[in-house]
Amino acid sequence: MARQTGLIKLKGTLDNVNFYKSKDGNLARMKTSVDGKRIANDPAFVRTRENNSEFGSSAKSGKLVRSSLRPLMQTASDGGVTARMTKVMTLIKDFDTQSSRGGRTVAGGITDAAAKELLKGFNFNNRSALGSVFFKPFTVDVNTGAITINNLIPINDINYPQGATHVTLKCAWAKVDFATGETDTQISPESNLPLDSTSTDVTLTPPQAPAGQGTNVFVLCLEFFQEVNAAQYSLKNGAFNVLSIVEVS
Repeated sequence: MARQTGLIKLKGTLDNVNFYKSKDGNLARMKTSVDGKRIANDPAFVRTRENNSEFGSSAKSGKLVRSSLRPLMQTASDGGVTARMTKVMTLIKDFDTQSSRGGRTVAGGITDAAAKELLKGFNFNNRSALGSVFFKPFTVDVNTGAITINNLIPINDINYPQGATHVTLKCAWAKVDFATGETDTQISPESNLPLDSTSTDVTLTPPQAPAGQGTNVFVLCLEFFQEVNAAQYSLKNGAFNVLSIVEVS
């Protein structure tokens, strides 16, 4: 893949080169001479078919996680989250040591503790990662989903954007079954705090444990607001908001 330069940007095919526009800019790549039917049937492309099968399965697993957290992602995510999540799921799939090549899945790999660590720390909004915004230690109770933050002083412990006057914190506990595709998510009540020097003990607790079987995914969300005439407004449609996976079990 090459990037187009110059004043005139091309679209279409010229001399076996495809010119196209993507979110990464105006790009060019060689046109392939291999059709889909040959890839699907030719023994020479068996490795390609295996890779495609596993990639598709990993992409579906990533979509499953994103769908389970969609209510929170609506205010805290970036344009590259799908690709980044698929990349993580592809790495998790590699921990499936029971299935043959072409049949390895995230469901088979996520049972490994090291695979869970790959998912832990994932930021849905790379423009505002948890580690660069929130500096206060916290604990996660995997039995109740509660996140506890003691002695939180927002003006010291949060790197908040210019213009923000308040921050809202909430957490969620999602149960994701990668084998069946079933999910359930429980979101805690919000804790809205002014960005000042007041010390507050914050406990965020989901209303109940999510139903079903599968992998437990715990996330922490921070949303920033500006107060004007007693009403709070989101800053830049959530560009500074944080949503991060803080524990996986």
